[in-house]
Amino acid sequence: MPKTTLYNMEGASVGEIELSDELFAAEINESAMHLVVRAYLAAQRQGTQSALTRGEVRGGGRKIYRQKGTGNARHHGNRAPQFKHGGVVFAPKPRDYEIAVNKKVRRLAFKSALTSKFNAGEIVVVDALELKEGKTRLMAEALKKLNADKALVVLPERDENVVRATANLASAKTTYVNTLNVYDILNAGKVVLTKAAKESVEEVYA
Repeated sequence: MPKTTLYNMEGASVGEIELSDELFAAEINESAMHLVVRAYLAAQRQGTQSALTRGEVRGGGRKIYRQKGTGNARHHGNRAPQFKHGGVVFAPKPRDYEIAVNKKVRRLAFKSALTSKFNAGEIVVVDALELKEGKTRLMAEALKKLNADKALVVLPERDENVVRATANLASAKTTYVNTLNVYDILNAGKVVLTKAAKESVEEVYA
C-alpha cells in the first residue's frame, strides 16, 4: 500500500498516511485519460453557433442578369456565398458536442490520473485546512508553505473561508470530492487533499 507524508498547514511533516492501492497505485491508461479529457472539454461547448446558408439568407430571389451575352459568369441570385451579404458555405448549425464515455472508462481514467499524480510526487495530504478568515493572503501563504502554488484543493464539503480565500488566486482552485474530475486533476500542478477529503475519495471511488 503506497504511503505519503502527512503535512500540517505550516508545511511541516506530522507523520505518514497510507493511500488506497486501487486509486494511487493503479495501472495508468493514457488513452482512457485522453478520451475523458476530450469528453470533458467538449461538454463545455455550448453548441449554439449558427449561420445562414444561401437558402436561408433574405433576398436574392431575382436572377441578377441574363444567362448569356454579358461576358460574365452565370449566376442566379446575389445571395450565393461569393457575393457580399450572401450565405455561408456549410454553415455551422446548433449541435451537441457530447462524447459518450462509459462508466468503466471514466473510472479507469480517474484512477490513472490520481496514480500519475502520486508517481510524480504531486499529491499533498494535509491533516486539516482551516482559515480564520476568507482572506486570499492566508490561503496563498498556506499553499506556499506546502510548496503547492499551482494547486487543486480538494475539500470533503464546502468551507466558505477556504473557497473565498482561494477564489482570487489565479493558480489555485477548490473542488469537492463529489465534483472531482480527471481534467482538473491533470491540469493542476499539485493536488492538495485534506485528510478527510482523502478518506472520502477512497470511500467513494475505490
